[in-house]
Amino acid sequence: MNPPARSRERLITVPFVIAFVANLLQGLALHGYLHLPGFLADLGAAEATIGFVFGVMSGAAIFIRPFAGRVMDVWGRRPVILAGGVAHLAACALYLTVVDVGPWLVAVRVLQGFAEGAIFSSLFTYAADIVPASRRTEGMGLFGVSGMLPISLGGLLGDVVLAHAGYRELFMVSVAIATVALLASLPLTEPEKPRGAPRGEGFFAALRQRDLMPIWFVGSAFATALAAGFVFLKRFVEEEQIGSVGLFFSTYAAAAILLRVFFGWVPDRLGPKRVFFPSMLGIGFAMGMVSIAHSDLDIAIAGVLAGIGHGYAFPILSAMVVDRANPSDRGSAVSLFTAVFDAGIFAGGPVLGWVAEAAGFRTMYLSAAALPLFGAVVFWLWDRRVEPRAATAE
Repeated sequence: MNPPARSRERLITVPFVIAFVANLLQGLALHGYLHLPGFLADLGAAEATIGFVFGVMSGAAIFIRPFAGRVMDVWGRRPVILAGGVAHLAACALYLTVVDVGPWLVAVRVLQGFAEGAIFSSLFTYAADIVPASRRTEGMGLFGVSGMLPISLGGLLGDVVLAHAGYRELFMVSVAIATVALLASLPLTEPEKPRGAPRGEGFFAALRQRDLMPIWFVGSAFATALAAGFVFLKRFVEEEQIGSVGLFFSTYAAAAILLRVFFGWVPDRLGPKRVFFPSMLGIGFAMGMVSIAHSDLDIAIAGVLAGIGHGYAFPILSAMVVDRANPSDRGSAVSLFTAVFDAGIFAGGPVLGWVAEAAGFRTMYLSAAALPLFGAVVFWLWDRRVEPRAATAE
C-alpha cells in the first residue's frame, strides 16, 4: 500500500522542532521514574502503596489541568510551558531529599504531578496549534514520537544507571535533563489564536460536550490498562526474572515510532475509526501477553503489540478532540484529554495493585487486558449516536 499524495502544507517547522525537543527532554526526565517502584520497594513499600504513590502524581496532574487549560486559553501556551518546566526541575531535585515512604514523598509527587499536568498539556496544545489542520492526525502522531522516545530511553537509561550506580544517581541524571528541557523551551513563541471562533467556555464545557464524552470514556479505559505496564512492570519482571523494563519499553516505543513515522498517514486514508478499533485490540493483546510471559521474547512481543496499539490510538483520539472542540477552548479540551490519561493511571494504580496483591501479577495483567476491549465496544456504541455529521462520512 502506497501513501496518499501529501498536502503541500508543511509539518516540520522551526516551532514544531523546538516543541518536539522540549517535549522529548521533559519526557526523558519524567520517565526515569519508571524505576521508582524499585526505589519504593527498597524503602519497604507494598504493591498497593506503590500504586498509591504513582496515583498521587496522577491525581495532582488531574487537579491542575482545568487551571492550566484556562490559563492557556486566556494568557497563552508559553507561560504554562515555562512554569511547568520550573516546577518539574524543582520536583526532580527534591527526590534527592526523600528517605522514606511518608508525607514528604507524597508532597514531591504532588509537585511533579502539577508540573506534568502543565507541561505536557501545554506542549501538546502548542503542537495542535501549529500543525496544519489537513494533516492533523499525522502531525499529532509525529509530535507524539517525542513522547514515545522517552518511554524507551527513560527505561533504558534507568537500566544503565542502576547497573553502575544507585537511585540517587538516577535522580541526579533526571535533574540534569530537566534543566536542559527548561532551557530548550525558552525560544518557543506564542502561536496565533484562532480567529472567528465562538467565545471559549472553559474546561467544564469541554467535559460536558456530547460528542467528546465517548472519547473521555474510551481514553480512561485505555489509560487504566496502560497503568499495569507503567506502574507494575518493574515489580513483575523482578519477581518472574524475565525481561526488563528497558526491553519492554524500548520495543514498545520502537514499534510506535516506526508506525507513526512510516505509516502515520494510514488513519487519514482508511478512516480514523477503522484503524482505531484494531489498535485497541493491540493494547489488550499486549497486556494479555504479559500475563502469560515466560521469556524475554514474550516481554518484547508484548512491547511491540502495546506500541502498535498506542502508536495509532493516541493520535487518533487526540485529533478527534482537537477537531470537535471549540477552537477557543482548545487548551481546555486538550488538558482534559491528557487528564483522562492521568485519571486512568490514578484509578488503575491502586486498583490493579490490590488485584496484584490478592491474585498475583499474572491475574492483574489478564484483568488489564479486558479494559481496552470493553472501552472500544462502549465507544463504538456511544459515539455513533453523538459524533458530528461530518465524521460519519468516513
